[in-house]
Amino acid sequence: MTPPDDHGQAAAESAARTRLLSAGGADLPRAPWLRGGQPPSAVDLVHLALWRARSGSADDEDLLAALALLPAARAELDQLEAALLFAARSHGLPWRQVSQGMGLASPQAAQQRFDRVTGRVDARGDS
Repeated sequence: MTPPDDHGQAAAESAARTRLLSAGGADLPRAPWLRGGQPPSAVDLVHLALWRARSGSADDEDLLAALALLPAARAELDQLEAALLFAARSHGLPWRQVSQGMGLASPQAAQQRFDRVTGRVDARGDS
């Protein structure tokens, strides 16, 4: 099977979001850092699908929708990690402490992780 092109991927993600929003995602409590009309994140919608699966209320379409959102969830987590690393460094935390906080073996490992994550974010054109 051929992977979908960008338009196909965007359409699949949109359909997955719509599916999970109608399955209860639209009723999720708003986190204080979300703006008024901002929808739940892909990570939150994947969590919702897992919760529904554990409670026995998910169907195959819910699980397929969650699977379709995994690339978006990965992108969100990369953005989150990059933002947190930027914040830690801008607050003056040295790479040594950052590496310890992340459970990495060395300051160099933390710097390399930062470079990889920001590289992925930049490659996607995320802001």
